[in-house]
Amino acid sequence: MMTCYTGMLLKACMDANPSLTTYLDIVKQAFGNKWRIIASVLLNTELYLVALSLMIVESENLHKLFPTFAIKHGGGAIIISGRKTFVLITACITLPTMLLTDLSILSYVSVMGVLSSLLIVGSLISVGVSKVGFHAQGGQLWNMSGIPTAMSFYIFCFAGHPVLPSIYMSMRHRHQFIKVLMISFLLTTTTCLVTAVIGYLMYGGGVQSQITLNLPTSEAGAKVAIYTLLLIPITRYALMVTPVASSIEGHLPQKYQNRSLIQRAIRLVILASNTLLAYFFPYFETLVGLLGSIFIVSASFLLPCACYIKLTHSFSTWSCKLVATLAIMVFGVLAGVLGTYTAIVDLVNH
Repeated sequence: MMTCYTGMLLKACMDANPSLTTYLDIVKQAFGNKWRIIASVLLNTELYLVALSLMIVESENLHKLFPTFAIKHGGGAIIISGRKTFVLITACITLPTMLLTDLSILSYVSVMGVLSSLLIVGSLISVGVSKVGFHAQGGQLWNMSGIPTAMSFYIFCFAGHPVLPSIYMSMRHRHQFIKVLMISFLLTTTTCLVTAVIGYLMYGGGVQSQITLNLPTSEAGAKVAIYTLLLIPITRYALMVTPVASSIEGHLPQKYQNRSLIQRAIRLVILASNTLLAYFFPYFETLVGLLGSIFIVSASFLLPCACYIKLTHSFSTWSCKLVATLAIMVFGVLAGVLGTYTAIVDLVNH
């Protein structure tokens, strides 16, 4: 509800000043170019880390399907085994998409994301009904110490506010934007809640950060869920990285810009750095916690509210809308601080 509301606030900012067409335009108009640069760094870092999370998801689920796979030396000695093997394989699979300059084909495939999410949920229900059941024991329904992490995970599902202004500007019937926004967030909320409830009923406290890692690979429904999840990172990785690469390219001297060789080199460097991080940093839940508590809280909670208050001069008079906006900002700060602290503690404990 809160993230849907902040999406509406971004629309209100654009309606107040029709010259604003992007998220960064809104930030610049509200707080100047310095904050636009800060917001740009936040957004690009978020995309980079999301791409890293996609690589971790891909490697962990491949390891789930092929747990005994390993890279061996000619003499039979194992060089690399386990999840690390699939990090390298994931990088090799992703490499061809990073060499593309026209990503229109991948963008069409990535549109299937909504259907993929629904298919995964349906597969989970199928496995629960046919094999696992919904009577898990030993779980703790209410765990106060886990609330910050759970909140960061949940906030992570509602990223995407930086693209909302662009979607709004590209719509033929802009008066339907609020309806589209509400339906999108309702579908996301329903999918997340159903997945969370099913995961708890099936595996209790033993459910992992990715529920597909719990599924029995002998079941057809489990294979459908895992293979569907495997398709998503491959199709989306290049799309996530492209804005980051374009931003880096934009800061190069003019003579090096718009050169395909330079563009591909930047993308390969990003892929290589992501591969190294995924190889040595396999903590998906910690990464998602940091993403949710720092970057997504900033982009989806704090900045939309702050920009709305500044651009519409709502601070001049008290109203229910101003109180609600300030309450969301307070919640965002608390969720960000607690989530970041918890994620850092978990990382240190690892």
